[in-house]
Formats: sequence, structure tokens, C-alpha cells
Amino acid sequence: MRKAAFKGILGAVVVAGGLALSALAPRTAQAENIVDALIGAYNTSGLLEQNRALLRAADEDVATVAAQLRPVISWTTQISRTLLDGTSNTIAYSSPSTDLFTGLTISQILYDGGVIALSKQGAQESVLATRQQLLNIEQQILFRAASAYLNVVLQSENVRLRQNNVRLLGEELRAAQDRFDVGEVTRTDVALAQAQLAAARSGLSTARGNLIAAQAEYAAAVGRKPGALAGQPRLPRAAASLDAATAIAVRNHPAILAAQHQVKATELAAQSKAKTMGPSVALSGSFGLTDDADTIDRSTSASVSLTMTQPIYQGGGLAAQYRRALATRDAAKSSLLTVQQDVIQGVANAFTRLEVARASLISSAEQVRAARVAFEGVREEATLGARTTLDVLSAEQDLLDALTNQISSRSEEGVASYQLLQAQGLLTAERLGLAVQIYDPTLYYNLVKTAPSRVSKRSKDLDRVLKALGKN
Repeated sequence: MRKAAFKGILGAVVVAGGLALSALAPRTAQAENIVDALIGAYNTSGLLEQNRALLRAADEDVATVAAQLRPVISWTTQISRTLLDGTSNTIAYSSPSTDLFTGLTISQILYDGGVIALSKQGAQESVLATRQQLLNIEQQILFRAASAYLNVVLQSENVRLRQNNVRLLGEELRAAQDRFDVGEVTRTDVALAQAQLAAARSGLSTARGNLIAAQAEYAAAVGRKPGALAGQPRLPRAAASLDAATAIAVRNHPAILAAQHQVKATELAAQSKAKTMGPSVALSGSFGLTDDADTIDRSTSASVSLTMTQPIYQGGGLAAQYRRALATRDAAKSSLLTVQQDVIQGVANAFTRLEVARASLISSAEQVRAARVAFEGVREEATLGARTTLDVLSAEQDLLDALTNQISSRSEEGVASYQLLQAQGLLTAERLGLAVQIYDPTLYYNLVKTAPSRVSKRSKDLDRVLKALGKN
């Protein structure tokens, strides 16, 4: 009868293994899934807000350069006090005077060889590069959220497995003690069960610690603590081959696109520096009123001047700036090659990781099947006295290890799938179709690109946008 009880206790391990695997399936419609985690990360990331602000700063660089193509009008008011002491024909005199000048001055660059126009085009390319850098940051944030979600699921399942293992080993210890009391086993068998239970409790403590760390990472990545999770998600479809994945990455990855725009920006900067060594023409004018406070004299004046400037010698400064611009351009081109190589390597690493994870998942499933068969066989033999308690405990540990490897392989497959999306440049809110308000980088740019004055309608629209951003 005791043998039958022992057999029933050990058989519960197999049932527990099946329950642990079934726990990987989605639980309820109310549970959070990986899409919820991605949405939370997109909506709450401070790093995204930081880089959006940096993009708006780059937009203002375009407005700053555009303003240089327009006239500069200033209102000037000046009060001056002059003290004039001297002698005339041995007669000393003192002639203090106070003058007030008020008027308008205006200046306009008529020709600069294209320096400002090229600078504006370079600033626009820098804006495009910054937009791609923002997308790259977005990918990093979403991948972190996906990894955090999958890790919480993994650690939760690991805790469940080990909790069940501790419970069953406790029952086995009691059964071994009962069998020892009737003389069916020795004290060694009881000690083995006690040692196995102590090891299982230690493993459970470690698993709980790992779960707490995973939950903390989830809160940091997603912006809130994890609730009930829906388990392993349906994975995104991967590229059919490494070549196909690489081709997608070369066309779409924001790091490559950002580097390409940066190369163009540095080329335009070098052309602009070359133009600064040529002539420039500026128109200036003024109109004002001068009032002598010490007398009743008052006068008005107006002037217009056209000035052409041609640098001849500035100590080699302009030539040095041009050479520096060329060196910066060459550095950007080399950086582009490096970025392309890094992206291609990243795709290869992610694709290989996914293939290995899939193979490992298949192997772990076979490992679970074989470990279960082996455990059932050892269990049956133990009830007949052909196996020892140590054999049973060893077989049980093998089954636990197999189940742990299986959930780890499944989690690894999920992480590798999202890593491959990131490596291809496809892990963005827009491409994933997340139910979020996609940040439109052109909205702010279109408002500021023409450098609107503070009294214009566009400037008022810009004020409303800035207030909305401040509230967010």
C-alpha cells in the first residue's frame, strides 16, 4: 500500500510538468500581453522625449540659417554726453553737450556665393539624420520592453516549476520517512530526500530573486509594474533567409539612413566653407533723428550703402576651416561604412540566435519527452525495489531540468525574434502597428522651418504646440 502511495506521489511530477507547460499559453483576455508592454514603453519613455526634444533643436537650426537670408531690422536709441574742454587764443572754454539719437537700421545680404543656402541644406540633412536617430532610439526602447516582458514570463514560469518541485519533494520526503519507519528504506534514502528538498528550496529562492529583478526591469522599461501577464506571445514572422534579412536591414535600418544623411550634411558643410573664401555683397541703410538736448537743434538723417567684401588674408583661418570640413566629411563617410558593417553583423547575429533558439526548442521538447519516459521507468522500477531513492530523485531532477530548458528556449526564441526585427530596422511603433499616437517629426519642423516672427499666425500655432508638449 505504501508502494502504491509512493508511486502516486512520484507520478504527480509528470502531471506537474504538463501543468507548467500549459501555463505558457495565454491565460485571460484581461492579462497584459507583449503589445501592451510595447505601448506602455512607447508612451512613457523619458529617453524618447529627450530625443524628440533634440530633434526639435535640430529643426531650429534650419530656422536659424533661414533667418540669415532675410533683412535684419533694428531700432536703436542712444544717449551720449560729450565733455569738450580746451583753449582758443589763450582763452579756456568748456563745451559739454548731450545728444539723443533714435532711428532704424536695416541690413540685407544680397550675395554670398551660396554660403547660407548650402548651410540651410546641410541643416536640413542634419534634421533628417536626427529623425533616423530618433527611430533607432525607439527601436532600442521597444526591444528593451519586449525583452523585459519575455523575461518576466520566463522567471514567473521558473518560479512555478520550482514551487511545484519543492512541494513534491516535500511529499517524497514524507513518503521516504514513512517507508523508513517500516523498514523499507534506510536512513540514507531519507537523507537524500532531505538534501534534494534543501537544494530545491535554494533554487526556488534564487528563482524568486530573479523574478523580482525581472519585474523591476519591466517597470523601468514599460513605465509600470507588471500585472498578470498573458504568457508567451505569438512571435512576429521572421525573414526567410539571412540574405533576405540583410537586404531589408540595408534598406531600412535607421542607423544606416542617419549615417547617409550625415555624410550629405558634411559634404554641404564643406561646400559652404569653400564659398566663404569668395566675395559677398550686403545692402545696409539707416534712418534716424538726432536731438541736441543742450540746444534746440534737431536733425534727421538717412543713408543707404552697398558693400562688397572679398577676403584676401585672414591668417589662414578660412583655409583651415575648409580643411577641417573636408576631414569631417571623410570621417562621416568612414562612419557610414562602419555602421553598415555593424548592421550587417547585427542581422547575422540575430538571425543565427533565432535559428539556434528554434533548434534548442525542438531539442528541449525531445529532452522533456525522454526525461519523462525515463522518470516513469525509474519510478516503476523503484516501486518494485529495483531502483533506489537516489535514482528516483536523479530522474526527477532531470525532468525538472528538461522543463526548465524548454521554457528558457521558448523565451530565447521570443527575444531573438524581436532582436532580428530590431536588427532589420523594423521594430518601430508604426511598423508594428501599435495602437499609439505616432510622433510626427514633420509637424514641428513645418512650423519653424521658415523662422516665423513672433507676431505671425504660424508663431501662434507654434506656441500652442509648445504648450501641448509642455503638458505632456
